[in-house]
Order: sequence, then structure tokens, then C-alpha cells
Amino acid sequence: MGSRRRRIVCSLSLISITGLVACDGAQPVDVTKAEPGPIPASPQRSGDAQAGYDALVNRAVVTCGLPYDAYAASRGAPAPEYALAGRRGRNAELPYALTAFTAESGVELVTSNCLGCHAAPLNGELVIGLGNEFLDFTADPVMAVEGAGAYVEGEAEVAEWQRWADRLGAIAPWSMTDTIGANPAQAITLALMAHRDPDTLAWSDEPHVPLPSTEVLPASVPPWWNVGKKHAMFYNGEGRGDHVGYMMLASTTCTDSVAEAREIDAWFQDVRAYLATLEAPAYPYPVDTELAAQGERLFKAECTECHGRYGEHERYPNELVALDEVGTDPAMAEAAYQHADRFARWFNASFYGRNADAQPGLGYVAPPLDGIWATAPYLHNGSVPSLAALLESSERPRYWRFESAHPDYDQDALGWRYQRLEQGREPFASLEEQKWVYDTTRRGYGNQGHDFGDLLDDDERRALLEYLKTL
Repeated sequence: MGSRRRRIVCSLSLISITGLVACDGAQPVDVTKAEPGPIPASPQRSGDAQAGYDALVNRAVVTCGLPYDAYAASRGAPAPEYALAGRRGRNAELPYALTAFTAESGVELVTSNCLGCHAAPLNGELVIGLGNEFLDFTADPVMAVEGAGAYVEGEAEVAEWQRWADRLGAIAPWSMTDTIGANPAQAITLALMAHRDPDTLAWSDEPHVPLPSTEVLPASVPPWWNVGKKHAMFYNGEGRGDHVGYMMLASTTCTDSVAEAREIDAWFQDVRAYLATLEAPAYPYPVDTELAAQGERLFKAECTECHGRYGEHERYPNELVALDEVGTDPAMAEAAYQHADRFARWFNASFYGRNADAQPGLGYVAPPLDGIWATAPYLHNGSVPSLAALLESSERPRYWRFESAHPDYDQDALGWRYQRLEQGREPFASLEEQKWVYDTTRRGYGNQGHDFGDLLDDDERRALLEYLKTL
């Protein structure tokens, strides 16, 4: 795919991602704060999983986009690279990360969908629920949007394109990172909130509250197949109550009324029901079963308090672990906790929060480990490239980059192959090369903490890694 095509796809993709953390520059007010410890379960609405899958692959949660004729003219209407069962009509002709729909104006539009971030190839097959850690959000989306606008013809088409362009232009500074794989989901959502009235959801060109910092903190995309186990959304566990309201926050890009949000909510509860049925992919390579059995015993002795048990007596504790205990980069959790006034308050007062309650906490939730072998890089910010490095902190590279733009799995280290670098970005002359360098010395990008594996010897670490392949 050429660079122009990549820019257009990323411009469409950026409006599909969701998150909820707060930012710098405000004084805290009376918002409920969560204490470390087990997160209690909340009732979740029932839904039709089969209908949810159909909606996921065929319906649009982001209800603005690029007119299809302009999309086809600017991109050449490429055929889908991966087959996606159940796609109908125009959607069957589009890449999996894009969805077509007809707006009330009668114009056929192409927009992003949830799979842009929440599906990725693995061993040549597309896996729904696997976070895409190779996404590129380093380009200015406005350039791509304006370029595509040159292909728009007709009054109704221009109006639809202008609406889409205006929304992306308003959030562009919060949609860009400078590192491949760093996801700007949180910053985008907060910027969208700032432009909306929480009571009516009406859009305002001028923000209602101070905008978040343009220092975008990175996030790794968590796997969807753990949705059914989680009592709360997001790394810091602040997404308490009904999950659907958080999941459909991408709709804040274009949903301009409570009535429209209610229509999306009606079918998105089916999407949540489908996600709760997802299972992690099985490890596709050989496993030393004797060594894995040793690792299982070690895991049960050392890891279950936070990460739970697996197999016959499976349980997951939903534990919010305090920052001083887990020791991982605190920037994301601290920002949400300290500056929750306008964004947690906005959510709780809005349609999205009517059955939910955003409760930021000074910690991170120890995640379920189903399919952990497939979800590199690790920690909430994607700062550790392999499970082997996660279990031995002295082996974590300060600077690193993926070995290539195409995922290549390392069966020994359990992660995508990467190159350890002696320096940061200085040796690389071009921005195109620099954006591949992950620099853990930067704020929010740190790879410290979760050093519990340092207490193990080499044989114990090998056994534990072998067991983690089986989850």
C-alpha cells in the first residue's frame, strides 16, 4: 500500500478508537475514586451474540465518513486482504477495517469500524479481538482528509465530506503519536468529549471545557477475548457499570443527539454479547508439556492472586493493583485520577454514563492472561516487546524497534521479533525510520515495574513461559 493510501486508511481508522482517561491542566472535583483491590461485578445487559457479530462487521458506530465514490477514486477500491465472514453488500468489497453505509442524505459513505484497532493478522489469518500493535498514527490526518476531498463531487457529497473533515480536523492534534503502535485512543475520546454538550450530545465547534494536553500518552490495545471476564473497562479499571456505554464512545465523533446515541446503544449491547463469547487463539507451535506442567505449578504458587486461575477451577479476581505495588509507568493512571473533573464528570452526566460510573484509581488492573502469548508488546503502554523480557526486567531494552512491519513471531521469547538499539532516534535520519523506535525514557513510555519475575531463576522462567503458551 502506498503512503497516500496509508494516510487515508489511518484517517478513517482514527475515528474508531475509544478510551477514557483524563489529562493535565485541571483541578480535581468530587468524582468517585476507586481504591486498590477487587473490582465488584456490575450487571451487564443481555444481547444476541449472533446479531452482535453481524452488527460488528456490517453496521457503522461512526456515522460520518468519506463518500464512497471519492474513496474509490482516491484509493482505487482495493480488494479485501483478509476474508471476513458475514460481510454483506458493499462491505464485502472493503478492507475489514472499513464499513460502508448510506447516510440520511442518501450518500453512500465509507467510515472506520472497531476492527481497525481490534483485529489483526496472526499466522496469515485475521483474528477478531487481537489488538493491532502495528498501527501507524504518526501522520497528520488532515492532509489525507483534504487530499480525499479533491475527489468529492456533488452538493450532498461535499456536505457529508465537510462534516467528516471538520470533526477530524477538530481532533487532529490528539490523534497523532510519533511511535508506531502507540495508540492515541484516550486523547481522541477526550477531545471529542470537550466539544459535546453532555446533556444533548450536540456538537460545538468551540470546546465546552478545556481540551486535553496534546502530549498523547501511549496505550497498547488489549485483547477483546477477555471482555467476558472483566468487571470494568480500561487499564485503570475506571469503566465501572454498564460496559456498552464505554464501548460505543467512538460514536461521539458524529453522533449529535441522544436519540441517535440511543439507536446505536440498542444494537451495541448485542456487540458486547458477541465479544463476551470470544475465546483466545490456541498457541500454534509445539509445547513441552512436561516443562509446562512445572510452570503451571509455579504459576499457581506465585501469580494467581492477581491474574487468577485457569483450567478446571478457573477464576479471575479483577484486581486493581496499586501503582506502588505494580511499579509500572504511572502517567496514564495518575492523569485519570488527578484530573478527572471534566472528563469523568462529562461521562457520568451523559447518555453514555446513565448506567455506568467512571471511577479512576491509582493503579492498573492485572489482566486475564488468556492468549497472552499473542498479545505482545506488554504492559499498558506496550513498552516491553516480549514475555521473556517481562519476566526478567534486566533484559528489557531501553530502545527497540520491531524487526519489520510484518509481524514475525519469536517462539523463544514469546513476542514479535524486535531489534535492541543502543541509542534512541538520533542515528536515524528520516522521520519514517524514527517512528519505528520505541523509547522507554519518555514520559508515559516507561518499561519499569512488574518485576516479580526477577525473583525466579532461569529454569523457573523457562517453565513459566512454557505454561503461558497454553493459556
